[in-house]
This record gives sequence, C-alpha cells and structure tokens, in this order.
Amino acid sequence: MRSGLIMLCLAYVLSQFFRAFLAVLGAPLEADIGADASDLAFASGLWFLTFAAMQLPVGWALDRIGPRRTASALLLLGGGGGALLFAVAASALHVSLAMAFIGIGCAPILMASCYIFARQFPVAQFATLAAVMLGVGSVGNLVASYPMALAVEAVGWRATMVGLAVLLALVALGLAVWVHDPEPVTDGARGSVLDLLRMRALWPIFPLMFVAYAPAAAIRWLWIGPYLTDIYGLSTAQVGQASLIMGLAMIVGTLLYGPLDRLFGTQKWVCLVGGLLTGAATLALAGTVGQGVGLAIALCALVGLFGATFPVMIAHARGFFPAHLAGRGVTLMNLFGIGGVGVMQFGSAPLHSAALAVSGQGDAAAYTALFGFFGAAVLIGALIYLFSRDAPSARPLS
Repeated sequence: MRSGLIMLCLAYVLSQFFRAFLAVLGAPLEADIGADASDLAFASGLWFLTFAAMQLPVGWALDRIGPRRTASALLLLGGGGGALLFAVAASALHVSLAMAFIGIGCAPILMASCYIFARQFPVAQFATLAAVMLGVGSVGNLVASYPMALAVEAVGWRATMVGLAVLLALVALGLAVWVHDPEPVTDGARGSVLDLLRMRALWPIFPLMFVAYAPAAAIRWLWIGPYLTDIYGLSTAQVGQASLIMGLAMIVGTLLYGPLDRLFGTQKWVCLVGGLLTGAATLALAGTVGQGVGLAIALCALVGLFGATFPVMIAHARGFFPAHLAGRGVTLMNLFGIGGVGVMQFGSAPLHSAALAVSGQGDAAAYTALFGFFGAAVLIGALIYLFSRDAPSARPLS
C-alpha cells in the first residue's frame, strides 16, 4: 500500500502540474499554431469543467470497481492520450480537446487517495493524510513554471508534451501494479449520490466547500499576474516570483491545516476560522489596491495560506458518509470544491470587465470589486457553515 500511495502522490503532482502549465506556453503556442491568450483560457477552463464533471462517475467507479483500475485506466487513456494529442496539436481546438482529455485523466487521482484514506485508515488521520497528499502534490504547480519553461526552451513544446505523455503512461502502469483496492463492502447496502444529498448534516458544509478554495485558486492561477502588472507594473519575472511566494504559502497552509482537527478536537471550528481568515485577507486585499506591492504580495500569500482548508473540509463531511458511499462522498465534495473554483473563475472575468466599464476609475476599482466579491462569497459561505455540526468521531469506514 505504501508503494501505491507513493505512485498516487506522483500522479497527483502531475495533476497539479496540468492545472498551471499553460501559463508558460502562451508565446510558443501562439507563434506555432495561433492559439492566443483567450484560446488558452478557454482550454484551461475545459480542464476544470471535465475534471469536475467526472467526479460523480469517478465516485461510482471507486465504490464499485475500486481505485486501482479507476485511476490507472483514466490516467493512461485520458492523461496520456490527451498529452499525445497536445503534442501533435495544429490548432487551438486541438489544444482544448487535449486539455479536456487530460482533465478526465487527472479527475480520479486525489479522490482515489482519499477513498483509500477513508476506507483503510483511522478517522482521526484522514485530514492529515489528505493534507500531506495535497501539500506534496502542489509541488506540481511549482514545476509548471520555471522548469517547464526550461524544458520548452531546450527541446520545444511538442517534444516536452511527448515526454509528459510517456511519464503519464509509466505512472498509470505503476498505479495498476502497486495500488491495492480496499476490501469491498459486503453488507449488501446500496445507494447513490442522491442519498448523500439528502443528508441534512451535509447541507451547511456544501456552500463553504464551494467558495472556500476559490479566492486562493483564482488569484494564484488567474489574477495575480494581471493584478501585479496592471497596478504595480511588475515584469514577468517579478510576477513569477510573487506567484512562487503565494504557491509556497498554499503548500504550507495545506500542511498546517492537516493535523489541526486532531490538535483542537474539532473540524468545524478549524474550517470556520479558516474561512473567516480567508475572507478577511481577501477583503483586505480589496481594500488596499494600489497601496504597495509588498503589501499586495503579502496579502495574496495570506489568502493562499488561510484558504487551504480543503483537506479538513473533506474530512468534516467524510465523517457522515456510510461506508458503501465513501467514494461517491469524497468525489461529491471535490465536485463542490473544484466546481466552485471553475464557476468563480469563469465569472470573475466578466465581473472585472463590468467593474472596469461601470466605475470609470480604472483598474484599481475593478480589482477592488473583484477581490471584494471573492472575500464576501467566502464570508457568506462561512456564515452558513456556522450552522453545521462536527462529525461524530465514528469508527473507520471499513
């Protein structure tokens, strides 16, 4: 099982990598096949949409056929196949289709790990194990920047994508060999995701799950560059350094949150305080636009640090899942989490444009409105979450 978890961790590094690697391919893709920034934004959005759409079928597959076959098959066919399609892309359409396939391939990786944690490890260890997986996997975000740029410069983007396709295939093979499925549930219980949606204990958790990660993800993956360039005139290299600082803060936050539920004996209050701090940091960012680049980067880092409650949020909901719905439970929560990121990323661009047009006060007012929207959404989610209750300290799901 240890070897299987190591392979899942490596696969998750690749999953995180493919969320961010397009940022360094803009110039060569536009020069070679005419794919401009809007085309790449659409392709990136497709990655998130297909990733989110796959969560419910992935949950069914985890419960019915197990994580080994689910993760290995989808990573090989979707991830490896999508990377190969990307390598031979001749238009922006091909890039978009490739990103959709890669999103399908990456969809089961984290949830396969969470399913194993939920089924084979003590309840109290779930948040810590999920946080370690998220924290280590987030290294992929860092690799997607400067190292990816070096590879593209050295051998070109097509050869780089062929290499990534081979790596994905090898990791998929490793998953098939070393991941072991938990023992199947044999009590004859049946159910579906609708049974989870009927559980009132989960209702106050869903809204905060939907918005808690969105400010950190949207700023890190989409808005930190335009914000620091438009308002403070930073160069590409300086934006890269600021992005690296925020990315590291997100990793540190993930690892710090992991054991807090055991330290304080509560998941609800860890997530609630985290949500309040995330909302406060995001509103502070909105209220200090133009007041200093150092302050701006520090607040972006705090948004990333405080907004890393993802593993504890899943752990909170996981305590209410019956064993036979463990796979569908963790993927349902991931659907809310990643779906929230995708929806708010798609909605943020029109909001920024509308604020820019209506205010008549330039970029500063537009970014104030944008960050204010993110902060207010998290605080509203935290207010609803206040009515949740801590999960029972039940036996492991087995």
